[in-house]
Amino acid sequence: MTTTLHIQPLSLPLSLSKDGVARVGGTRVTLDTVVRAFTRGATAEEIAQQYPSLSLPDVYAVISYYLQNREEVDKYLEKRRKHAQAVRRENQKRFDQQDIRERLLARKSE
Repeated sequence: MTTTLHIQPLSLPLSLSKDGVARVGGTRVTLDTVVRAFTRGATAEEIAQQYPSLSLPDVYAVISYYLQNREEVDKYLEKRRKHAQAVRRENQKRFDQQDIRERLLARKSE
């Protein structure tokens, strides 16, 4: 008796939020997070362990997607990095960190 292997396409466990952020497996964990951990040397198992809301198969699927679409994903990640920098600069303009530090230190010494 021979066993037949049924090969089916797998669905990609990524979804885009309203603000265009790719999230993994219906969780709040972003594509950025998984790819960053992977490129820093973490294994799929380590990533799944670090983010318990992710399933190991989803982590492997995302890593596979990244490896097969590296140029597109890298462009997406660069766009996200630039956006984060712009938000950080805007927040620094609005909320002077030095002033906050001085006020907190003044409260502490009261």
